Amino acid sequence: MSKISAPILLAVASVSMTTMASAQGRRDQDAAYQAARSGAIRPLPDILARVNPRMGGADFVGSELDAGNRVYRLKYMRGSSVMWVDVDARTGDVVGRSGQ
Repeated sequence: MSKISAPILLAVASVSMTTMASAQGRRDQDAAYQAARSGAIRPLPDILARVNPRMGGADFVGSELDAGNRVYRLKYMRGSSVMWVDVDARTGDVVGRSGQ
């Protein structure tokens, strides 16, 4: 029986984990798309059109959707400061904010 070297084993594990994370991310995107298409939540561009003008020039970095709670979490940066804004995906109302 041949022995598998640790670096090869780590590389295989890393590829497997990346593939699983990619698949989960794709499922999350599909769920968000379907929810927006059905009218269960607002599309992200609508949410951003409401929130961006209130961010005082901070740069939008990215988002994720908590489909279970129907909340978008938006990430903004101003300089080296990170801000998180939680938005009700159904109404577009800001429901939480952290950071500066």
